[in-house]
Amino acid sequence: MLRVQSKSVMVFGVVLLLCAGLSARSRRVELIGAGASFPAPLMTAMADEYRSVTDRRVTINYQSIGSCGGMRQFGEQTIMFGMSEAFLSDDVMAEIESKTNGKAFNIPYTLADVVATYNVPGVEKGLVFDGETLAKIFLGHIKTWNHPDIKRLNPNVSLPPLPIEIVHRSDGSGTTNLWTSYLTNVSDEWRENIGFATSVNWPTGIGANGNEGVAGVVMNTPGALGYNSFSYALLNDIDYAYLKNSSGNVIQSSFEATSAAADIPLPEDGRVIFTDTPASDGYPAAGFAWMLAYENMEQNNAISTEEQARELVRFLSGPSPKGRIFPRSLAMRSFLMRPLILQRI
Repeated sequence: MLRVQSKSVMVFGVVLLLCAGLSARSRRVELIGAGASFPAPLMTAMADEYRSVTDRRVTINYQSIGSCGGMRQFGEQTIMFGMSEAFLSDDVMAEIESKTNGKAFNIPYTLADVVATYNVPGVEKGLVFDGETLAKIFLGHIKTWNHPDIKRLNPNVSLPPLPIEIVHRSDGSGTTNLWTSYLTNVSDEWRENIGFATSVNWPTGIGANGNEGVAGVVMNTPGALGYNSFSYALLNDIDYAYLKNSSGNVIQSSFEATSAAADIPLPEDGRVIFTDTPASDGYPAAGFAWMLAYENMEQNNAISTEEQARELVRFLSGPSPKGRIFPRSLAMRSFLMRPLILQRI
């Protein structure tokens, strides 16, 4: 039996153990991860920066396969870390521990915000929706863009009598989990009949794979209404809606509004949902994206060297010891949460 060293590293309040049983230092290291499409732009930017920080010695290989795919591969131990906008449930964590004898952690790594994206000819970004109206649309009750409920929220916008074409994810998705969590919190009918999960039985609409797929269908379909992580709306220059929050304020997705929504007490295990925030200036369709990692690196068969384990712990801490906000020029609102998390755990 391999002995675990006493040395450990604290990341987001989680102790990650480095193991004596792993083989010696390697010259170059590739860290392999997979999961949610939401943080893929962030992972790409971080990979570029991490190559620079490590003088090109360490590379990050992240595959955007959806949160459910990331959870599955993490449990199968074919990747070193996973990313998901839905945290691992107690049942899934127990299943992983029973199969691998390894304890898994959900580390809140970045904020996630989901926007309603649309393609309405002649209408620019900034249409206003409240949660109840969005739920009625995604339930199939509101079928045209000039419906009175939409016009009531947008009295100064000329809305066409164009059919609404709903676009949703076809794969298991953390973005779907977050979006349907929001709809569940704002609509009794949605909560009773659909609920929230990484995959739901959509009452209407067409499915597309990944944030990339939904963005592509919305851009190419007049009348389309979908949901995307904010980073994809920005990267693809897609029009997106502003949401009325529980305080009655119309909120545009932004760094500040998403941060306000996340200004809540965090449980010890980091697993929390805060859609439909009570914060008066908070964006209501916001949540965390979690990094999935094993407490003891030796218990993940995808990690074969001590150097891989050390570099993964370093990567989980962020390229900068103080965390980093990536420039707005990268067209992303994703940001590392390390300083905020460390203050709260």
